[in-house]
Amino acid sequence: MKAIVQRVSESTVVIEGDCARKIGSGLTVLIGIEPDDGASDVDYIVKKCLNLRIFEDEFGKMNRSVLDCDGEILLVSQFTLLGDARKGNRPSFIGAARPETAIPLYESVIAALQKSVHVETGVFGADMQVYIVNNGPVTILLDSKKLY
Repeated sequence: MKAIVQRVSESTVVIEGDCARKIGSGLTVLIGIEPDDGASDVDYIVKKCLNLRIFEDEFGKMNRSVLDCDGEILLVSQFTLLGDARKGNRPSFIGAARPETAIPLYESVIAALQKSVHVETGVFGADMQVYIVNNGPVTILLDSKKLY
């Protein structure tokens, strides 16, 4: 499981042209799910997203998490994170999980995050436009397969 985590001052997803979902200060998380992902990958991504210390403390140091800041999370599924462009110029997406595997895991990430913070989401497989006001900018790549 891969995730791009961006510290944002605000973020919005517009789904198929009309259904906007919006957060204020917090994280926008773009998540890609691989065929062999499971519960341990969900746990890793959720714990990292909730506990990454990428918000500034009173001394201007990145020392606070989204939990410490009472922040929100906008979670958007994005299979293109798993695109492989090593050969040619057209990415291959065979590294992305099929919907029957990915949707339950995506829903597990949502449910786990909702236990701790307010979460807004995109819609799996929908045409979406994501508007991100990246604060910093701060962008972190998480990969549950690269633990060490």
